Amino acid sequence: MPTALIEVRRRYEPAEEVAIMDAVHGALVVAFQAPAADKNVRLVVHEPHRFAVPEQLAAPEYRTLVTIDCFPGRSLEAKRLLYGTIVENLAAVGIPADHVMITVHEVDRDNWGIRGGRAASDVIPAAARLP
Repeated sequence: MPTALIEVRRRYEPAEEVAIMDAVHGALVVAFQAPAADKNVRLVVHEPHRFAVPEQLAAPEYRTLVTIDCFPGRSLEAKRLLYGTIVENLAAVGIPADHVMITVHEVDRDNWGIRGGRAASDVIPAAARLP
């Protein structure tokens, strides 16, 4: 049930935006074994003057930030797979690998409300296996 926020600094065609969101969601399915039907992905387009980027980027308009919120407990191997798969999937839609930055925030189950306003810790046991 991870959530993803993708931030970009240029406009894309609607089909391209869906492809970007699918690229990140697909990586979550592969690396974190998120259910394919459990798609919680948002894409925010910033005006370039509101999104500062490092000067050394060859194509700054393609800078892409991906933030993943998830329960704690995934292995470093799963995170490495996530990072590599996101970059690979985004490269397939034209975003250079060195223009992508990914941050994973691990949120304790007590701090995540789901299923009608219940704490995730009351719904999903902490012992649930994560990749």
